[in-house]
Amino acid sequence: MTKLIALITAGLFAAATMFAGEHGNCTKQVGHETKMACEVSLASLSLTPDQKTKMDAAIEEHHKAGCNEASEAKYMESAKSILTPEQYAKFEAQCKKGEKGKTQT
Repeated sequence: MTKLIALITAGLFAAATMFAGEHGNCTKQVGHETKMACEVSLASLSLTPDQKTKMDAAIEEHHKAGCNEASEAKYMESAKSILTPEQYAKFEAQCKKGEKGKTQT
């Protein structure tokens, strides 16, 4: 019975890594920690349902574009147009805070 459980567990790990691939891992695709899309908790921004939908779409579009400098700039511009000035200021501050933490590792 333990062999069966071990076999199933190994199969699940193998399947999970196969489906995971390298999607959403901008740092591996670009090769630089500072190029990754800003990973801010959208919950901390108190978004309206419409803003959340638009931000989710902008993040998805950014990941589909390949996580390069151009798509990063477009993502930030999209965020600026979706968020209120107060939300964007908080978003940008959290992005910069995250970049400082990543570059110090």
